[in-house]
Amino acid sequence: MNFDLTKIPFSFYGSYLAFSILSETSDRKAGLYLRSVRGPATGGRPLQEILLMELLADGKPIPFEAEAESHRLRLSAGSGRQAEVSFEAADSVRFRLRGVSIRFSMPTGAYDNIIPHTDGKWMLTVNTICETKLMFAPLNGRMEIDASWQAENCDAISILFHPESGEACEFAIDEFIVGWGGRARADSFDECADNAKRVFAEWMSAMPSVPARYAEARELACYIMWSCVAAPSGHLTRDAIFASKNGMIGAWSWDHCFHALPLAEAHPQLAWDQFMVLFDQQDASGVMPDLINDRLVSWSFCKPPVHGWILNRLLQNSSLLTDERLNEMYAPLSRWTNWWFEQRDDDGDGIPQCNHGNDGGWDNSTVFAVRPPIESPEISAYLVLQMETLAEFAKRLGKLEEARGWLARAEALTRKLLAHFWRGDHFIAVQVSGHAEIESQSLLLYLPLILGKRLPQDVRGKMIARLKVPGEFLSPHGFATENLKSPLYRSRGYWRGPIWAAPTLILFDALTACEEIEFASDIRQRFVDLAAQNGFAENFDAQTGQGYHDFHFSWTAGIWLTLAHELLEEN
Repeated sequence: MNFDLTKIPFSFYGSYLAFSILSETSDRKAGLYLRSVRGPATGGRPLQEILLMELLADGKPIPFEAEAESHRLRLSAGSGRQAEVSFEAADSVRFRLRGVSIRFSMPTGAYDNIIPHTDGKWMLTVNTICETKLMFAPLNGRMEIDASWQAENCDAISILFHPESGEACEFAIDEFIVGWGGRARADSFDECADNAKRVFAEWMSAMPSVPARYAEARELACYIMWSCVAAPSGHLTRDAIFASKNGMIGAWSWDHCFHALPLAEAHPQLAWDQFMVLFDQQDASGVMPDLINDRLVSWSFCKPPVHGWILNRLLQNSSLLTDERLNEMYAPLSRWTNWWFEQRDDDGDGIPQCNHGNDGGWDNSTVFAVRPPIESPEISAYLVLQMETLAEFAKRLGKLEEARGWLARAEALTRKLLAHFWRGDHFIAVQVSGHAEIESQSLLLYLPLILGKRLPQDVRGKMIARLKVPGEFLSPHGFATENLKSPLYRSRGYWRGPIWAAPTLILFDALTACEEIEFASDIRQRFVDLAAQNGFAENFDAQTGQGYHDFHFSWTAGIWLTLAHELLEEN
Protein backbone atom coordinates (compact mmCIF):
# COMPACT_ATOMS: atom_id res chain seq x y z
CA MET A 1 0.00 0.00 0.00
CA ASN A 2 1.37 3.39 -1.03
CA PHE A 3 -0.35 6.65 -0.12
CA ASP A 4 -0.12 10.27 -1.19
CA LEU A 5 1.78 12.46 1.29
CA THR A 6 -0.02 15.54 0.03
CA LYS A 7 -3.21 14.06 1.53
CA ILE A 8 -2.22 11.48 4.13
CA PRO A 9 0.66 11.98 6.58
CA PHE A 10 3.27 9.35 7.40
CA SER A 11 2.98 8.72 11.12
CA PHE A 12 2.84 5.94 13.69
CA TYR A 13 0.50 4.63 16.41
CA GLY A 14 0.82 6.94 19.42
CA SER A 15 3.20 9.40 17.77
CA TYR A 16 3.05 13.18 17.88
CA LEU A 17 5.21 13.43 14.76
CA ALA A 18 4.01 13.29 11.16
CA PHE A 19 5.52 13.85 7.71
CA SER A 20 3.54 15.66 5.00
CA ILE A 21 4.11 17.29 1.63
CA LEU A 22 2.63 20.78 1.89
CA SER A 23 1.83 23.35 -0.76
CA GLU A 24 3.30 26.83 -0.92
CA THR A 25 1.73 29.66 1.03
CA SER A 26 2.71 33.26 1.69
CA ASP A 27 4.87 32.17 4.62
CA ARG A 28 5.79 28.59 3.67
CA LYS A 29 7.79 27.01 0.88
CA ALA A 30 6.29 23.98 -0.84
CA GLY A 31 7.93 20.74 0.20
CA LEU A 32 8.18 17.83 2.60
CA TYR A 33 7.85 18.78 6.25
CA LEU A 34 8.29 17.17 9.62
CA ARG A 35 5.24 18.29 11.59
CA SER A 36 4.10 18.15 15.20
CA VAL A 37 0.59 17.08 16.17
CA ARG A 38 1.00 18.25 19.73
CA GLY A 39 -2.20 20.02 20.50
CA PRO A 40 -2.50 23.71 19.89
CA ALA A 41 -3.82 25.70 22.82
CA THR A 42 -6.68 26.97 20.65
CA GLY A 43 -8.88 25.54 17.92
CA GLY A 44 -8.51 25.81 14.17
CA ARG A 45 -6.70 23.53 11.74
CA PRO A 46 -3.00 24.12 12.29
CA LEU A 47 -0.62 21.95 10.28
CA GLN A 48 2.24 22.85 12.63
CA GLU A 49 5.05 22.26 10.18
CA ILE A 50 8.33 22.44 12.10
CA LEU A 51 11.10 21.52 9.67
CA LEU A 52 11.39 21.64 5.90
CA MET A 53 13.23 18.55 4.64
CA GLU A 54 15.37 18.80 1.47
CA LEU A 55 17.65 16.29 -0.23
CA LEU A 56 20.98 17.78 -1.32
CA ALA A 57 23.66 16.81 -3.81
CA ASP A 58 26.84 18.89 -3.97
CA GLY A 59 25.24 21.24 -1.47
CA LYS A 60 22.19 22.02 -3.62
CA PRO A 61 18.56 20.84 -3.29
CA ILE A 62 17.56 18.12 -5.74
CA PRO A 63 14.10 16.82 -6.66
CA PHE A 64 12.92 13.49 -5.32
CA GLU A 65 9.94 11.14 -5.47
CA ALA A 66 8.26 10.24 -2.19
CA GLU A 67 6.94 6.73 -1.67
CA ALA A 68 4.99 6.29 1.56
CA GLU A 69 3.97 2.98 3.12
CA SER A 70 2.69 2.24 6.60
CA HIS A 71 6.17 1.39 7.87
CA ARG A 72 8.57 3.32 5.65
CA LEU A 73 8.91 6.59 3.78
CA ARG A 74 11.37 6.46 0.90
CA LEU A 75 12.64 9.59 -0.89
CA SER A 76 14.28 8.62 -4.19
CA ALA A 77 16.42 11.00 -6.25
CA GLY A 78 17.57 8.54 -8.95
CA SER A 79 20.84 6.69 -9.51
CA GLY A 80 20.46 4.89 -6.21
CA ARG A 81 20.37 8.11 -4.21
CA GLN A 82 17.73 7.96 -1.52
CA ALA A 83 16.69 8.77 2.01
CA GLU A 84 14.57 6.38 4.08
CA VAL A 85 12.50 7.13 7.15
CA SER A 86 10.90 4.72 9.64
CA PHE A 87 9.63 4.91 13.19
CA GLU A 88 11.72 3.12 15.80
CA ALA A 89 9.00 3.92 18.34
CA ALA A 90 6.16 6.41 18.65
CA ASP A 91 8.59 9.05 19.92
CA SER A 92 11.61 8.16 17.79
CA VAL A 93 12.23 8.32 14.04
CA ARG A 94 15.15 6.70 12.24
CA PHE A 95 16.72 7.93 9.00
CA ARG A 96 19.12 6.34 6.50
CA LEU A 97 20.78 8.22 3.62
CA ARG A 98 22.55 6.77 0.60
CA GLY A 99 24.29 9.04 -1.89
CA VAL A 100 22.52 12.19 -0.68
CA SER A 101 22.56 14.63 2.19
CA ILE A 102 19.45 15.87 3.95
CA ARG A 103 18.81 19.32 5.36
CA PHE A 104 16.22 20.27 7.96
CA SER A 105 15.48 23.97 8.20
CA MET A 106 13.07 26.27 9.97
CA PRO A 107 12.55 29.98 10.46
CA THR A 108 12.56 30.91 14.11
CA GLY A 109 10.50 32.97 16.48
CA ALA A 110 10.79 33.84 20.14
CA TYR A 111 12.85 31.31 22.09
CA ASP A 112 13.18 28.76 19.26
CA ASN A 113 16.70 27.40 19.63
CA ILE A 114 19.06 24.50 19.12
CA ILE A 115 21.91 23.74 21.52
CA PRO A 116 24.56 21.01 21.78
CA HIS A 117 23.85 18.03 24.00
CA THR A 118 26.01 15.04 24.93
CA ASP A 119 27.90 12.72 22.59
CA GLY A 120 27.46 14.84 19.48
CA LYS A 121 23.69 15.22 19.81
CA TRP A 122 21.82 18.51 19.46
CA MET A 123 18.53 19.49 21.12
CA LEU A 124 15.97 21.62 19.27
CA THR A 125 13.41 23.46 21.39
CA VAL A 126 10.36 24.50 19.39
CA ASN A 127 8.37 27.25 21.06
CA THR A 128 6.47 29.33 18.51
CA ILE A 129 4.83 26.79 16.17
CA CYS A 130 3.93 24.49 19.05
CA GLU A 131 5.68 23.33 22.22
CA THR A 132 7.92 20.32 21.76
CA LYS A 133 11.56 19.27 21.78
CA LEU A 134 13.53 17.21 19.29
CA MET A 135 16.83 15.44 19.97
CA PHE A 136 19.00 14.95 16.86
CA ALA A 137 21.30 11.96 17.33
CA PRO A 138 23.87 11.10 14.62
CA LEU A 139 24.59 7.36 14.37
CA ASN A 140 26.81 7.21 11.29
CA GLY A 141 27.95 10.09 9.09
CA ARG A 142 28.30 13.76 9.91
CA MET A 143 25.90 16.37 11.30
CA GLU A 144 26.41 20.10 10.83
CA ILE A 145 24.44 22.86 12.52
CA ASP A 146 24.00 26.39 11.21
CA ALA A 147 22.05 28.44 13.74
CA SER A 148 23.69 31.54 15.14
CA TRP A 149 22.75 32.38 18.71
CA GLN A 150 20.93 35.67 19.31
CA ALA A 151 20.79 35.98 23.12
CA GLU A 152 17.42 34.24 23.56
CA ASN A 153 16.86 32.33 20.36
CA CYS A 154 18.62 31.22 17.19
CA ASP A 155 18.51 32.75 13.76
CA ALA A 156 17.03 30.51 11.09
CA ILE A 157 18.05 26.96 11.96
CA SER A 158 19.65 24.51 9.51
CA ILE A 159 20.55 20.92 10.42
CA LEU A 160 22.52 18.96 7.82
CA PHE A 161 23.28 15.24 7.74
CA HIS A 162 25.44 13.67 5.07
CA PRO A 163 27.40 10.45 4.50
CA GLU A 164 31.16 10.15 4.66
CA SER A 165 33.42 8.00 2.48
CA GLY A 166 30.55 6.53 0.51
CA GLU A 167 28.92 4.97 3.59
CA ALA A 168 25.28 5.27 4.49
CA CYS A 169 24.45 8.05 6.92
CA GLU A 170 22.11 7.13 9.76
CA PHE A 171 20.61 9.26 12.49
CA ALA A 172 17.57 9.52 14.75
CA ILE A 173 15.19 12.21 15.93
CA ASP A 174 13.53 11.72 19.32
CA GLU A 175 10.50 13.77 20.34
CA PHE A 176 9.87 14.70 23.99
CA ILE A 177 8.30 17.40 26.14
CA VAL A 178 10.13 17.65 29.46
CA GLY A 179 13.42 15.79 29.57
CA TRP A 180 15.15 13.40 27.20
CA GLY A 181 15.56 10.05 28.90
CA GLY A 182 18.15 8.59 26.55
CA ARG A 183 17.65 5.67 24.22
CA ALA A 184 19.64 2.51 23.57
CA ARG A 185 19.70 1.86 19.82
CA ALA A 186 20.45 -1.81 19.32
CA ASP A 187 18.37 -2.25 16.15
CA SER A 188 19.53 -1.40 12.66
CA PHE A 189 17.44 0.76 10.38
CA ASP A 190 16.12 -2.32 8.55
CA GLU A 191 15.19 -3.96 11.85
CA CYS A 192 13.28 -0.80 12.86
CA ALA A 193 11.43 -0.77 9.54
CA ASP A 194 10.64 -4.48 9.79
CA ASN A 195 9.35 -4.02 13.33
CA ALA A 196 7.15 -1.08 12.27
CA LYS A 197 5.77 -3.22 9.45
CA ARG A 198 5.03 -6.09 11.84
CA VAL A 199 3.38 -3.82 14.43
CA PHE A 200 0.94 -2.41 11.91
CA ALA A 201 0.27 -5.78 10.25
CA GLU A 202 -0.59 -7.37 13.59
CA TRP A 203 -2.87 -4.49 14.53
CA MET A 204 -4.60 -4.61 11.15
CA SER A 205 -5.02 -8.39 11.21
CA ALA A 206 -7.45 -8.10 14.12
CA MET A 207 -9.57 -5.42 12.44
CA PRO A 208 -12.93 -6.22 10.81
CA SER A 209 -12.83 -8.17 7.57
CA VAL A 210 -14.49 -6.76 4.46
CA PRO A 211 -15.36 -8.15 1.00
CA ALA A 212 -12.20 -9.13 -0.86
CA ARG A 213 -12.65 -6.48 -3.54
CA TYR A 214 -12.12 -3.81 -0.86
CA ALA A 215 -8.85 -5.24 0.50
CA GLU A 216 -6.75 -2.24 -0.52
CA ALA A 217 -9.28 0.23 0.89
CA ARG A 218 -9.40 -1.77 4.14
CA GLU A 219 -5.63 -1.51 4.53
CA LEU A 220 -5.74 2.25 4.03
CA ALA A 221 -8.68 2.64 6.43
CA CYS A 222 -6.82 0.63 9.06
CA TYR A 223 -3.66 2.68 8.54
CA ILE A 224 -5.61 5.91 8.98
CA MET A 225 -7.16 4.78 12.28
CA TRP A 226 -3.87 3.29 13.53
CA SER A 227 -1.77 6.31 12.62
CA CYS A 228 -4.34 8.74 14.10
CA VAL A 229 -3.73 7.39 17.60
CA ALA A 230 -1.99 9.79 20.00
CA ALA A 231 -0.42 8.45 23.19
CA PRO A 232 -1.52 9.59 26.67
CA SER A 233 -0.10 13.03 27.42
CA GLY A 234 -1.39 16.12 29.15
CA HIS A 235 -5.18 16.09 29.03
CA LEU A 236 -5.22 12.77 27.18
CA THR A 237 -5.54 10.12 29.88
CA ARG A 238 -5.62 7.24 27.39
CA ASP A 239 -4.65 6.39 23.83
CA ALA A 240 -6.88 8.69 21.77
CA ILE A 241 -7.76 8.57 18.09
CA PHE A 242 -7.51 12.08 16.70
CA ALA A 243 -9.93 13.21 14.02
CA SER A 244 -6.87 13.50 11.81
CA LYS A 245 -3.13 14.12 11.99
CA ASN A 246 -3.52 16.74 9.32
CA GLY A 247 -5.24 19.81 10.70
CA MET A 248 -7.91 18.47 13.07
CA ILE A 249 -5.57 17.65 15.93
CA GLY A 250 -7.80 16.34 18.70
CA ALA A 251 -10.61 14.00 19.69
CA TRP A 252 -14.13 15.39 19.30
CA SER A 253 -16.96 14.32 21.56
CA TRP A 254 -19.01 12.51 18.99
CA ASP A 255 -16.23 11.24 16.70
CA HIS A 256 -14.95 9.11 19.58
CA CYS A 257 -18.17 7.09 19.63
CA PHE A 258 -17.86 6.13 15.96
CA HIS A 259 -14.19 5.22 16.44
CA ALA A 260 -15.19 2.57 18.97
CA LEU A 261 -17.38 0.63 16.54
CA PRO A 262 -14.77 -1.13 14.35
CA LEU A 263 -12.45 -1.56 17.35
CA ALA A 264 -14.91 -3.26 19.69
CA GLU A 265 -13.97 -6.86 18.89
CA ALA A 266 -10.55 -6.19 17.34
CA HIS A 267 -9.01 -4.01 20.05
CA PRO A 268 -11.54 -3.83 22.89
CA GLN A 269 -9.41 -1.82 25.32
CA LEU A 270 -8.67 0.80 22.67
CA ALA A 271 -12.37 0.89 21.80
CA TRP A 272 -13.28 1.49 25.43
CA ASP A 273 -10.56 4.08 25.80
CA GLN A 274 -12.11 6.04 22.92
CA PHE A 275 -15.36 6.31 24.84
CA MET A 276 -13.80 7.10 28.17
CA VAL A 277 -11.05 9.56 27.13
CA LEU A 278 -13.72 12.25 26.61
CA PHE A 279 -15.74 11.22 29.67
CA ASP A 280 -12.54 11.49 31.72
CA GLN A 281 -12.81 15.26 31.13
CA GLN A 282 -16.56 15.52 31.78
CA ASP A 283 -17.57 18.61 33.74
CA ALA A 284 -19.34 18.21 37.08
CA SER A 285 -22.46 19.65 35.45
CA GLY A 286 -22.54 16.68 33.09
CA VAL A 287 -21.51 18.38 29.84
CA MET A 288 -18.83 16.84 27.64
CA PRO A 289 -16.05 19.01 26.20
CA ASP A 290 -16.32 19.78 22.52
CA LEU A 291 -12.82 18.45 21.87
CA ILE A 292 -9.64 17.58 23.66
CA ASN A 293 -6.00 17.11 22.83
CA ASP A 294 -2.91 16.96 24.99
CA ARG A 295 -2.95 20.72 25.62
CA LEU A 296 -6.59 21.76 25.22
CA VAL A 297 -9.98 20.97 26.72
CA SER A 298 -12.44 23.09 24.74
CA TRP A 299 -15.76 24.11 26.26
CA SER A 300 -16.90 26.57 23.59
CA PHE A 301 -19.40 24.07 22.24
CA CYS A 302 -20.50 20.49 22.82
CA LYS A 303 -21.54 17.68 20.50
CA PRO A 304 -24.82 15.75 20.09
CA PRO A 305 -25.75 12.95 22.52
CA VAL A 306 -25.25 10.03 20.14
CA HIS A 307 -23.49 8.07 22.88
CA GLY A 308 -26.49 6.03 23.99
CA TRP A 309 -27.34 4.98 20.44
CA ILE A 310 -23.74 3.87 19.79
CA LEU A 311 -23.47 2.10 23.16
CA ASN A 312 -26.64 0.17 22.41
CA ARG A 313 -25.22 -0.75 19.01
CA LEU A 314 -22.14 -2.08 20.79
CA LEU A 315 -24.29 -3.88 23.34
CA GLN A 316 -26.15 -5.69 20.56
CA ASN A 317 -23.20 -6.42 18.26
CA SER A 318 -20.13 -6.97 20.42
CA SER A 319 -18.87 -8.29 23.73
CA LEU A 320 -17.26 -4.96 24.66
CA LEU A 321 -19.74 -3.89 27.33
CA THR A 322 -18.97 -6.05 30.32
CA ASP A 323 -20.82 -5.46 33.58
CA GLU A 324 -17.75 -3.62 34.86
CA ARG A 325 -17.83 -1.25 31.88
CA LEU A 326 -21.59 -0.78 32.14
CA ASN A 327 -21.07 0.28 35.74
CA GLU A 328 -18.20 2.60 34.76
CA MET A 329 -20.33 4.30 32.11
CA TYR A 330 -23.71 4.47 33.84
CA ALA A 331 -23.17 7.53 36.05
CA PRO A 332 -21.29 9.65 33.45
CA LEU A 333 -23.88 8.85 30.77
CA SER A 334 -26.67 9.73 33.20
CA ARG A 335 -25.07 13.10 33.96
CA TRP A 336 -24.56 13.82 30.24
CA THR A 337 -28.21 13.01 29.54
CA ASN A 338 -29.58 15.08 32.39
CA TRP A 339 -27.39 18.06 31.45
CA TRP A 340 -29.39 18.56 28.26
CA PHE A 341 -32.62 18.96 30.24
CA GLU A 342 -31.11 20.91 33.13
CA GLN A 343 -28.78 23.28 31.23
CA ARG A 344 -30.06 23.40 27.66
CA ASP A 345 -33.75 24.16 28.01
CA ASP A 346 -33.98 27.92 28.42
CA ASP A 347 -37.75 28.08 27.90
CA GLY A 348 -38.48 25.13 30.17
CA ASP A 349 -40.61 23.30 27.63
CA GLY A 350 -38.82 19.98 28.08
CA ILE A 351 -37.23 20.13 24.62
CA PRO A 352 -33.43 20.55 24.74
CA GLN A 353 -31.79 23.17 22.54
CA CYS A 354 -28.53 23.79 20.68
CA ASN A 355 -26.80 27.14 21.18
CA HIS A 356 -24.82 26.75 17.97
CA GLY A 357 -24.76 24.41 14.98
CA ASN A 358 -21.55 22.95 16.42
CA ASP A 359 -23.53 21.61 19.38
CA GLY A 360 -25.49 19.39 17.03
CA GLY A 361 -22.39 18.45 15.06
CA TRP A 362 -23.76 20.08 11.87
CA ASP A 363 -21.81 23.31 12.17
CA ASN A 364 -23.27 25.41 9.31
CA SER A 365 -26.45 23.45 8.57
CA THR A 366 -29.26 25.57 7.16
CA VAL A 367 -31.25 24.73 10.29
CA PHE A 368 -28.88 27.16 12.04
CA ALA A 369 -29.14 29.92 9.45
CA VAL A 370 -31.17 31.91 12.02
CA ARG A 371 -29.91 32.94 15.43
CA PRO A 372 -29.82 30.21 18.10
CA PRO A 373 -30.79 28.88 20.55
CA ILE A 374 -32.63 26.37 18.38
CA GLU A 375 -34.61 23.29 19.30
CA SER A 376 -33.81 20.68 16.67
CA PRO A 377 -35.68 17.34 16.68
CA GLU A 378 -32.73 15.00 16.25
CA ILE A 379 -31.32 16.04 19.66
CA SER A 380 -34.50 14.83 21.35
CA ALA A 381 -34.43 11.66 19.23
CA TYR A 382 -30.88 10.89 20.36
CA LEU A 383 -31.89 11.49 23.97
CA VAL A 384 -34.82 9.09 23.67
CA LEU A 385 -32.41 6.37 22.59
CA GLN A 386 -29.90 7.40 25.24
CA MET A 387 -32.48 7.10 28.01
CA GLU A 388 -33.53 3.68 26.68
CA THR A 389 -29.89 2.61 26.75
CA LEU A 390 -29.59 3.89 30.31
CA ALA A 391 -32.68 1.86 31.18
CA GLU A 392 -31.02 -1.28 29.82
CA PHE A 393 -27.81 -0.49 31.71
CA ALA A 394 -29.79 0.08 34.91
CA LYS A 395 -31.68 -3.18 34.45
CA ARG A 396 -28.46 -5.16 34.00
CA LEU A 397 -26.95 -3.45 37.03
CA GLY A 398 -29.97 -4.29 39.20
CA LYS A 399 -31.28 -0.70 39.35
CA LEU A 400 -34.82 -1.63 38.36
CA GLU A 401 -36.56 1.49 39.64
CA GLU A 402 -34.12 3.71 37.75
CA ALA A 403 -34.66 1.60 34.64
CA ARG A 404 -38.40 2.23 34.81
CA GLY A 405 -37.77 5.93 35.28
CA TRP A 406 -35.55 6.17 32.20
CA LEU A 407 -38.12 4.33 30.07
CA ALA A 408 -40.93 6.58 31.23
CA ARG A 409 -38.88 9.68 30.38
CA ALA A 410 -38.00 8.26 26.97
CA GLU A 411 -41.64 7.58 26.14
CA ALA A 412 -42.69 11.05 27.30
CA LEU A 413 -39.99 12.73 25.21
CA THR A 414 -41.03 10.75 22.12
CA ARG A 415 -44.59 12.07 22.46
CA LYS A 416 -43.35 15.58 23.08
CA LEU A 417 -40.99 15.46 20.10
CA LEU A 418 -43.83 14.56 17.72
CA ALA A 419 -46.14 17.23 19.08
CA HIS A 420 -43.44 19.90 19.00
CA PHE A 421 -41.76 19.27 15.64
CA TRP A 422 -44.00 17.27 13.27
CA ARG A 423 -46.00 19.28 10.75
CA GLY A 424 -48.07 16.75 8.84
CA ASP A 425 -45.46 15.62 6.34
CA HIS A 426 -42.10 16.85 7.68
CA PHE A 427 -40.18 17.89 10.76
CA ILE A 428 -39.27 21.47 11.54
CA ALA A 429 -36.88 23.08 14.01
CA VAL A 430 -37.90 25.81 16.44
CA GLN A 431 -36.16 29.01 17.43
CA VAL A 432 -36.33 29.22 21.22
CA SER A 433 -36.99 32.95 21.24
CA GLY A 434 -40.69 33.22 20.41
CA HIS A 435 -40.88 29.62 19.17
CA ALA A 436 -40.68 30.72 15.54
CA GLU A 437 -40.77 27.71 13.24
CA ILE A 438 -37.72 26.99 11.08
CA GLU A 439 -38.30 25.39 7.70
CA SER A 440 -35.12 23.91 6.29
CA GLN A 441 -34.15 21.51 3.53
CA SER A 442 -31.34 20.07 5.63
CA LEU A 443 -30.99 16.30 5.98
CA LEU A 444 -30.62 17.02 9.70
CA LEU A 445 -34.41 17.10 10.02
CA TYR A 446 -34.62 13.49 8.80
CA LEU A 447 -32.39 12.09 11.52
CA PRO A 448 -35.31 11.53 13.95
CA LEU A 449 -35.94 8.44 11.80
CA ILE A 450 -33.36 6.84 14.09
CA LEU A 451 -36.33 6.27 16.41
CA GLY A 452 -37.66 3.66 13.99
CA LYS A 453 -41.00 2.19 14.96
CA ARG A 454 -41.31 4.50 17.93
CA LEU A 455 -42.53 6.93 15.29
CA PRO A 456 -46.00 6.38 13.80
CA GLN A 457 -46.13 4.57 10.47
CA ASP A 458 -47.49 7.68 8.77
CA VAL A 459 -44.51 9.75 9.93
CA ARG A 460 -41.99 7.12 8.90
CA GLY A 461 -43.63 6.56 5.55
CA LYS A 462 -43.69 10.20 4.52
CA MET A 463 -40.10 10.83 5.53
CA ILE A 464 -38.75 7.72 3.84
CA ALA A 465 -40.70 8.45 0.67
CA ARG A 466 -39.00 11.84 0.47
CA LEU A 467 -35.57 10.30 1.03
CA LYS A 468 -36.17 7.91 -1.87
CA VAL A 469 -36.73 10.67 -4.44
CA PRO A 470 -33.67 10.79 -6.73
CA GLY A 471 -32.18 14.26 -7.11
CA GLU A 472 -33.46 15.60 -3.81
CA PHE A 473 -31.49 14.16 -0.88
CA LEU A 474 -30.69 10.94 -2.72
CA SER A 475 -27.64 11.31 -4.96
CA PRO A 476 -25.76 8.62 -6.89
CA HIS A 477 -23.41 8.30 -3.90
CA GLY A 478 -25.77 8.55 -0.94
CA PHE A 479 -27.55 11.22 1.05
CA ALA A 480 -26.63 14.87 0.50
CA THR A 481 -26.75 16.91 3.70
CA GLU A 482 -28.85 19.58 1.97
CA ASN A 483 -31.53 18.92 -0.61
CA LEU A 484 -29.86 19.06 -4.01
CA LYS A 485 -32.67 21.34 -5.22
CA SER A 486 -32.34 23.74 -2.31
CA PRO A 487 -31.15 27.25 -3.20
CA LEU A 488 -28.78 26.92 -0.24
CA TYR A 489 -27.17 23.70 -1.51
CA ARG A 490 -23.42 24.00 -2.03
CA SER A 491 -21.38 21.17 -3.52
CA ARG A 492 -18.50 22.02 -1.19
CA GLY A 493 -20.66 23.53 1.51
CA TYR A 494 -19.56 21.41 4.49
CA TRP A 495 -22.93 20.56 6.11
CA ARG A 496 -24.87 22.24 3.29
CA GLY A 497 -24.49 19.56 0.65
CA PRO A 498 -21.65 17.05 0.90
CA ILE A 499 -22.08 13.45 1.99
CA TRP A 500 -20.67 12.62 5.42
CA ALA A 501 -19.96 9.25 7.04
CA ALA A 502 -21.80 9.83 10.33
CA PRO A 503 -25.23 10.78 8.91
CA THR A 504 -24.89 7.84 6.52
CA LEU A 505 -24.53 5.42 9.44
CA ILE A 506 -27.30 7.13 11.41
CA LEU A 507 -29.72 6.85 8.50
CA PHE A 508 -28.59 3.31 7.70
CA ASP A 509 -29.55 2.31 11.24
CA ALA A 510 -32.72 4.40 10.99
CA LEU A 511 -33.86 2.73 7.79
CA THR A 512 -33.02 -0.68 9.22
CA ALA A 513 -35.06 0.12 12.34
CA CYS A 514 -37.94 1.11 10.04
CA GLU A 515 -37.57 -2.27 8.24
CA GLU A 516 -36.55 -0.55 5.02
CA ILE A 517 -33.88 -3.20 4.60
CA GLU A 518 -33.40 -2.96 0.85
CA PHE A 519 -33.11 0.82 0.91
CA ALA A 520 -30.74 0.71 3.89
CA SER A 521 -28.55 -1.83 2.13
CA ASP A 522 -28.46 0.32 -1.00
CA ILE A 523 -27.32 3.37 0.99
CA ARG A 524 -24.64 1.31 2.71
CA GLN A 525 -23.38 -0.02 -0.62
CA ARG A 526 -23.22 3.47 -2.10
CA PHE A 527 -21.13 4.76 0.79
CA VAL A 528 -18.80 1.75 0.87
CA ASP A 529 -18.11 2.21 -2.83
CA LEU A 530 -17.83 5.99 -2.50
CA ALA A 531 -15.05 5.93 0.10
CA ALA A 532 -13.26 2.93 -1.42
CA GLN A 533 -13.01 4.79 -4.72
CA ASN A 534 -12.42 8.36 -3.47
CA GLY A 535 -10.50 7.95 -0.22
CA PHE A 536 -11.42 8.46 3.41
CA ALA A 537 -12.15 12.15 3.14
CA GLU A 538 -13.88 14.36 5.68
CA ASN A 539 -16.82 14.62 3.29
CA PHE A 540 -17.69 14.05 -0.37
CA ASP A 541 -19.34 15.88 -3.23
CA ALA A 542 -22.84 14.44 -3.39
CA GLN A 543 -22.98 14.54 -7.17
CA THR A 544 -19.43 13.69 -8.28
CA GLY A 545 -18.14 11.72 -5.29
CA GLN A 546 -15.00 13.85 -5.04
CA GLY A 547 -13.50 13.92 -1.56
CA TYR A 548 -13.09 17.24 0.23
CA HIS A 549 -11.00 18.82 2.97
CA ASP A 550 -9.07 16.12 4.84
CA PHE A 551 -8.20 12.63 3.55
CA HIS A 552 -6.75 11.33 6.82
CA PHE A 553 -10.16 11.36 8.49
CA SER A 554 -10.51 8.68 11.11
CA TRP A 555 -14.29 8.59 11.58
CA THR A 556 -14.76 8.16 7.84
CA ALA A 557 -12.32 5.25 7.95
CA GLY A 558 -13.91 3.76 11.06
CA ILE A 559 -17.48 4.03 9.83
CA TRP A 560 -16.43 2.59 6.47
CA LEU A 561 -14.84 -0.41 8.19
CA THR A 562 -18.03 -0.91 10.22
CA LEU A 563 -20.35 -0.77 7.23
CA ALA A 564 -18.09 -2.76 4.90
CA HIS A 565 -17.76 -5.50 7.52
CA GLU A 566 -21.52 -5.64 8.03
CA LEU A 567 -21.91 -5.85 4.25
CA LEU A 568 -19.65 -8.91 4.27
CA GLU A 569 -21.47 -10.46 7.22
CA GLU A 570 -24.85 -9.93 5.60
CA ASN A 571 -23.74 -11.44 2.31
